[in-house]
Amino acid sequence: MIYNKDIALKTAELLLKIKAVKLSPKDLFTWASGIKSPIYCDNRITLSYPEIRTFIRQNIVRAIQENNFEPEAIAGVATGGIAQGALIAQELGLPFAYVRSEKKEHGLTNQIEGEVRQGQRIVVVEDLISTGGSSLTAVQALRQAGCNIKGMVAIFTYNLLKADQAFKDTDCTLITLTDYDHLLMKALEIGYIADADVKVLQDFKKSLR
Repeated sequence: MIYNKDIALKTAELLLKIKAVKLSPKDLFTWASGIKSPIYCDNRITLSYPEIRTFIRQNIVRAIQENNFEPEAIAGVATGGIAQGALIAQELGLPFAYVRSEKKEHGLTNQIEGEVRQGQRIVVVEDLISTGGSSLTAVQALRQAGCNIKGMVAIFTYNLLKADQAFKDTDCTLITLTDYDHLLMKALEIGYIADADVKVLQDFKKSLR
């Protein structure tokens, strides 16, 4: 679910403004998976803009506080959630760790980098939710380490039914600052896309179910 409708629209506007999210219904992007997509999202770009970085950090912190997660530590999902998570942990004055997609094959073979404790209340931070697979892999790793996952927060989600079901099945609350629907709403409002483009973008999301 989104944290707040007004914040969702403002976040979408900021992401479009700095081209952290690009919409191109006619000239498609190619994702790493090979999928041809009318949208490309790279929220790491927000880190280069102090005012936007602050806006995101402060509103994720508010979402954590207003949902009574009461975390004892913050964990970022590698790699996009590491910087955002560290900023949020600093704002809250909490310990920080991050979770790799899998264990290292050398050294200490850690999957979790940083110190977490048995029973520790943790909020997980992501930058982007698509199917939810890699995000929930991090949740699973933390639970296997004995942590109590209070929820996950992220900047943006595609609102895919597959992801919604995965979070329900894993019993993990997800809160995001904005989502695909609010992004299209704001893009249309500011003239970034035309009415005719909306169906193309909506059909793309349906195709990923």
